[in-house]
Amino acid sequence: MEDHLYNTLDLPKGSEVLDAGCGVGHVAMYFARKGLRVRGIDLVENHILWAERDIKAQGLDSQVSVRVGDYHHLDHISDTSLDGVFTMETFVHANDGRKVLNEFFRVLKPGGTLALYEYWHVSDQEIPSDVPKHILESAKRVNKYGAMPTGELLTKGVLRNWLKEQGFVDVEETDLSENIAPMSFFFYLLGYIPFLIISFFGLQQYFVNTEAGVQGYRGLKRGLWGYASYKAKKPLGDTNTSDTGLRRR
Repeated sequence: MEDHLYNTLDLPKGSEVLDAGCGVGHVAMYFARKGLRVRGIDLVENHILWAERDIKAQGLDSQVSVRVGDYHHLDHISDTSLDGVFTMETFVHANDGRKVLNEFFRVLKPGGTLALYEYWHVSDQEIPSDVPKHILESAKRVNKYGAMPTGELLTKGVLRNWLKEQGFVDVEETDLSENIAPMSFFFYLLGYIPFLIISFFGLQQYFVNTEAGVQGYRGLKRGLWGYASYKAKKPLGDTNTSDTGLRRR
């Protein structure tokens, strides 16, 4: 999926991008080896420490920098200074998705590219009546204990509309659910036995990833959720950097 994201950004070598939620830096380093300059932020200090160690070990210090940071507050990044911004399954953790998008818009140069790779789900009204209750309960638990308040709001099409509200143009949404189906099935097989054990003892909230792996595959097969890429541009000539929380055009 990293190659897909790189192609979606479609930026020339030497471009500077923000990895918003960089974790231990795998994607940031991969992009650096392809010629991009990457600034990474993550809320977890240990992730940043591990990333710094690996960046140095691979000799990528001049192309990748990482720091503890919150994508709701990108005060350390100047207005209109980046060629690209991306997230890979981290935007769902935002407390205020619109504010995050507003910050992304502010730091992008006019003509800059935003790429988001995130999960979506159907609305309550679209859920078929024959869906087992335990799958729906699992989805709520995963959102709650996996700390995904924005993920809970992202029914299909919502993120595309938010991007337009914030002033982004050329918004593209590409469904990649079929692309991740094999990986989802692998996680289902890997987690099935452990999931039976934790379910028997009622411990699902303590093993969110295991529950997500098993019940997520079941939900994917039923079309209850999916995975998509979102590409958008900051308009050329737009130097509006007001921090309103919701841009109006």
